[in-house]
Amino acid sequence: MKKFNLSIAILAASILLTCCNKLDIKPESDLPDDQYWNSEADLITACNRLYETLQANWLDSRADDNVNQTANLTSTGAWTIPNTSDEWNFRYRDIRTANNILEKGGKAKATDIVKNRYFAEARFFRAYAYFLLVQKYGDVPLILHTLDKDAPELLMGRNPRAEVMKAIYEDLDYAATWLPDRATLSPTQWGRVMKSTAWGLKARIGLYEGTRLKFRGEADWETHLQTAISSANQVTAQGHSLFPTYDSLFVHFGEGQANKEAIFIKPFGVSATNVILGHNYSRDLENGRNAITRNLIHQYLYTDGLPAFNTDNTPVATPSPLFVPETNEPSYNTIFENRDPRLTLTIYRGGEKSYKETPLVPNVNLGSRTGYYTKKGWNKEDWQINNSGTTDRLLMRYAEILLILAEAKYELNGSISDADLNLTVNALRTRAKFAPKLSNAFVTTNNLSMREEIRRERTVELALEGFRYDDLIRWKTAETVLPQELLGSKFVATEWQLSGPGTIKLNSNNMVIAEPADTRRFQANRDYLYPVPVNEITTSGNAVTQNPNWK
Repeated sequence: MKKFNLSIAILAASILLTCCNKLDIKPESDLPDDQYWNSEADLITACNRLYETLQANWLDSRADDNVNQTANLTSTGAWTIPNTSDEWNFRYRDIRTANNILEKGGKAKATDIVKNRYFAEARFFRAYAYFLLVQKYGDVPLILHTLDKDAPELLMGRNPRAEVMKAIYEDLDYAATWLPDRATLSPTQWGRVMKSTAWGLKARIGLYEGTRLKFRGEADWETHLQTAISSANQVTAQGHSLFPTYDSLFVHFGEGQANKEAIFIKPFGVSATNVILGHNYSRDLENGRNAITRNLIHQYLYTDGLPAFNTDNTPVATPSPLFVPETNEPSYNTIFENRDPRLTLTIYRGGEKSYKETPLVPNVNLGSRTGYYTKKGWNKEDWQINNSGTTDRLLMRYAEILLILAEAKYELNGSISDADLNLTVNALRTRAKFAPKLSNAFVTTNNLSMREEIRRERTVELALEGFRYDDLIRWKTAETVLPQELLGSKFVATEWQLSGPGTIKLNSNNMVIAEPADTRRFQANRDYLYPVPVNEITTSGNAVTQNPNWK
């Protein structure tokens, strides 16, 4: 089997504690402790619950890079304060599960080394859940043990973000100490977290917090960026490397322990004929639920290594000579010509065999509001039967670690050496067979911004993997980017299935308008944090407070 037994993970769902929010108490249906927590197998099964509830983040249309079939309320700024939210509830559910393992797992008849390994898994997932909470809400209640019905913590307020971050780092340090090395992880346990997973998450968090603080003029950003660099270097020392081909990473061919780029995955399985845990992502792509925008395509360089747009989607002062002004595009496919090869590994060109292995004819009939259809991550095997997708989801890969190194080094020092660029950005371009290389001389000669080019590389390499919105938040550019209109493909009547534009909206350049600018907004004094659900405020006796300017 390609990964650890997923049936055990499903079994764990019926055994372990779950919760709806931080106020969850012990249910009467708990398996009595004297009948559980007896062996290493019990520890494994308990931890499997954390893998089973781990979300794959397949569809994320909160930013400007893609759209679903309907407008995303966060992306458009039309969101309101919810009564409850899975973004809050599910994280505290996972924290509760981790705390339960840490409190009760010591009873297992196993060596300290074995117990510490699975405690490390629990602490990794607790750190992961808290980081997801902090990204969205800022200050959150820090709960490091399970709660009884009379626990005073039920009426506690929100701990300062810095205090939560300290606990996250401590959990990840413990996890990195006791988790197995990549090289020693048993093939039967492939898919479980490793030392490099803990260090990789610490690097991700260090970059996020460091840049977030830096671009808001707050203190201690340097410490977080140094943490990002040192943690990323520890991942590198674990023997990870880039997979030979970019597109194969996201299909069944790229699965398994032989793929040294994989660091953290959401396991699915086992097969289309034996679906224990599945997804519907390939069908979602066909139905336009992850339709790329022209805004994302703007980020891809031309084959001379030069851009036409900045990472905030504004035009550059001097675009690449290969850029065809959008008003002059003669065809649907013009925008794909002379571009970074990753563009056509991410999206289907007109006339290319696509989902049904028939040539793609531009349309908006299946639900794509941009007229573009995504290729990255589409698997024929997953597509054939509804909800039968079993391709693992890559939640962290070595390419991200290289990008963290490049960005953290630049932001910490205000510069980056050509040697470091070759180890990071240019290694990714070489893998993609994109000839132009990024160097300090190239940036100077062409009047580019090194920060922009490092950010661009991240946006392109990690496209549609759930990073764009959070990047805009930490860079503090969401207030510029998100209110912009979301554009789609060029409408050329002779190339489309439609005889005319029909109900689609077109701008003066005959490009599809997926979402007009007047339907989008971002309130800079409010929207950088999510609204706290009403239920969390009321059930805490108002000890939990609302984020600024949410009413």
